[in-house]
Amino acid sequence: MSILQIDIETYSDIDIKTCGAYRYADSPDFEILLFAFAFDDDPVQVIDLTAYEEIPDDVISALVDPQVTKEAHNANFERVCLHRQFGIYLDPSQWRCTSVWARTLGLPGSLAKAAEALGVAAQKDKRGDALIKYFSVPCKPTKVNGGRTRNLPHHAPDKWAEYIEYNRQDVVVEREIRRALSRFPVPDQEWELWALDQRINDAGVRLDRVVAEQAVKCNEDFVKTALAEAREITGLENPNSLTQLKGWLADQGMVTPDGVTKDSLPELIQAAPDDDTRRVLEIRQQTGKTSVDKYEAMLRSVCDDSCIRGVFKFYGAGTGRWSGQIFQPQNLPQNKIPDLELARGLLQDGGFDLLEMLYGPPPFVLSQLVRTALIPQEGSRFIVSDFSAIEARVIAWLADEDWVLDVFRGHGKIYEATAAQMFKVPIETITRGHVNYELRARGKVATLACGYQGGVKALEAMGALKNGIEEDELQGLIDQWRAANKRIVRLWYAVEEAALQAVQDKTTVDVAHGVRYRYAPGVLFADLPSGRSLAYMIPRIKASNKFNKQSLVFNSPKKGGFVEEYTYGGKLVENLVQAIARDCLAESMMRLNKEGYKIVMHVHDEVVIEAPRGTGSLENVTAIMGQPVPWAPGLPLTAAAFECDFYQKD
Repeated sequence: MSILQIDIETYSDIDIKTCGAYRYADSPDFEILLFAFAFDDDPVQVIDLTAYEEIPDDVISALVDPQVTKEAHNANFERVCLHRQFGIYLDPSQWRCTSVWARTLGLPGSLAKAAEALGVAAQKDKRGDALIKYFSVPCKPTKVNGGRTRNLPHHAPDKWAEYIEYNRQDVVVEREIRRALSRFPVPDQEWELWALDQRINDAGVRLDRVVAEQAVKCNEDFVKTALAEAREITGLENPNSLTQLKGWLADQGMVTPDGVTKDSLPELIQAAPDDDTRRVLEIRQQTGKTSVDKYEAMLRSVCDDSCIRGVFKFYGAGTGRWSGQIFQPQNLPQNKIPDLELARGLLQDGGFDLLEMLYGPPPFVLSQLVRTALIPQEGSRFIVSDFSAIEARVIAWLADEDWVLDVFRGHGKIYEATAAQMFKVPIETITRGHVNYELRARGKVATLACGYQGGVKALEAMGALKNGIEEDELQGLIDQWRAANKRIVRLWYAVEEAALQAVQDKTTVDVAHGVRYRYAPGVLFADLPSGRSLAYMIPRIKASNKFNKQSLVFNSPKKGGFVEEYTYGGKLVENLVQAIARDCLAESMMRLNKEGYKIVMHVHDEVVIEAPRGTGSLENVTAIMGQPVPWAPGLPLTAAAFECDFYQKD
């Protein structure tokens, strides 16, 4: 099978970084400027579409020929743009993405950084950013440029010639990257999953524009009124200015050594010397909420048909989990207010005053309603289904923590059962109205915080102090959880020892349930039961001051570079558990798709299906998600589902 390597340069008046590729290509001003390609090892050719050159017929035919593999770096962009330009559907199952391929190996996803990390002979042309800025985005009109808003090839022929060569070089670099990666092929099932991911991104999810627009307006009205109130109280010209506000607070006798930040405001409000100061700080807190940013991102990125597309990034995390883009669907606020439908209706109808009267300050209410801006197509509804306690199940299965598995195979009350194990009380007594019921909170916090070798800080991060647990109780809670979960504790040390041995002896070490650590030149693989592997690039063993021992060190794409990272047993177990949980979700997504269900979103352990009314059922969806996974015998999976007319948490 031949390979057609492709790279394009484009123009649009839409900012791709904030709006995404689909909205970028949806603009009437969008066009492809340059089309570079090469079949297999042939010389790279560049077609200048601005000069009315035509893409060769054999290339056009190859774009839809299943016998030709199309490949690009960030192939989603090429697929979306070529579809927009030529009006042909480009089946993602015929494509491969070298950016995804790089990320599966723990390498940076960008072309330049991947090439640098791999040390390939061809490197990305560093003139690219300046050339893209000149030709591919609108320019500011000035007297010097005659007031134009776009630079065309004839405005700078020498630069245009450079842009053509830059485009050509990208294909050369992509081909070099493909050759370097070829010794570590991506499993076929992962490419099938990526193709499903592309179809989900292509379809998108529908936005209720009215809800989003009204949310932005509601916030604007509130901020305007609140700042006017703060101006009246303080006498400041701009109470939104941090410098002016800190000066005013100092005049009220308030010292702010930690600044006036999201984290420090609750404490400052409590310490306020009078009602006026407290009210000004409350206004600062309320107007500083950023939930409206998500509504604005939705409105920026929505296409003409009211759908938002391209919000999921395949293999966005090193474990293989997806990450979110544009409005970040992976971290939407939960909805906990009562009468969600009433609140949404008031917002939709512009009843801002009544909304505030019933539910409190608009910034809080708007954050609760973000999910509800996403709706199914006319005549359909959402089926939202998620796994129950998936990570707790996977870690217990991996560690053979039998009592936990028995809980999940039975009543499933893991927080109550954990508390019963920790505090040696009958589980029947951990029920509402009984004196032991308060132990459930301790069992829950410990279950969420301790599984990955977490300490006191992990308990605090999971809300231990907010749940009424005293600070001096935290270490005891950790000790009790570890005593009740001895096999999980042993798993931490077994996994770390296996990884270190694999690197030190350049060998393969089995762990459990098909998990093994396998060394290859320059890479430590954690082979997973599903058949794919996690990768730790350039692994080595070094003394760690933080852990006070010899530790596994590898390079990972963080902070804009390819940087050194230390790890330990609990973290390695977390990687394994999250990766296996992700593979369980992937298995369910493939099954649901095969059954004809249209997945429009998925978040961690949850899928959102858009189904015409009268089709599909909660029982069928949860049954599919609860089916045994062939590569994880004995792993008990269950799912719960509900229906809704707008996206929400149950």
